[in-house]
Amino acid sequence: MGDLRRAVFLDRDGVILEDRGACWRPDDARIYPYAPDALARLRRAGFALVVVTNQPVVARGLATLDDVAALHAWLNAALAPRGARIDHFECCPHHPEATLAAWRADCACRKPRPGMILRAARDLGLDLAASELIGDRRTDIAAGLAAGCTTTLVTTGAHDAPRIVTPEPDRGAPPHRVAPTLVEAVDAILGARA
Repeated sequence: MGDLRRAVFLDRDGVILEDRGACWRPDDARIYPYAPDALARLRRAGFALVVVTNQPVVARGLATLDDVAALHAWLNAALAPRGARIDHFECCPHHPEATLAAWRADCACRKPRPGMILRAARDLGLDLAASELIGDRRTDIAAGLAAGCTTTLVTTGAHDAPRIVTPEPDRGAPPHRVAPTLVEAVDAILGARA
C-alpha cells in the first residue's frame, strides 16, 4: 500500500461552494472566498483532491450530466490559478424517487453509500486508510466512514450539523472532527499529520 496516494474527498455544496440550493450553472455558483487557499494547502501537502457529490438535479430533470460537468470545469478553471485544482470529480445522478426513470435507482454510489469514494480510490490508486473526507451532511460522513476514511464535518452547510455533532440513536456514527469551515478542517488535517 506504500505506493498509493492519500486523498481528501470533498463534498461540493456547503464545503467548496456556498450551498445555494439546486446549483448547476456557473452563474448561480459562489466559491467560498477561503476555499482556494485551503485546497491549495492540501495539494502542497501531497493530497489528491476528489469531489464526491450527489446531484439529484439530474434525477429531477433540472440539469444534465453535461451541465454538471460544465460547472465542474468552471470550478477547476477558477481554482487552478490559485494552485487548488481538483484532481477528480465523482457525481451520482441517481435518486430512488427520481422524476426521470433513467436515473431512478437505489444505487451504490449515492451518499451515504461509499460507491463514489471506492470508485475514485480504485481508478486513481488512492489509499483510503490514509485519506480524509470533508462534508457538511450526515450522508457525507457516513460515506467517508464506510470507505474507511477519517472524516471532518464542516458546519458551513449546516444541514445536519447539530444532529451529527450530538449523535442520536440509530443515526450513524459521528465524524472524527468538527470544524466551522474548510479552513479549520484543513488546519486539523495538516496538524494531525505533522
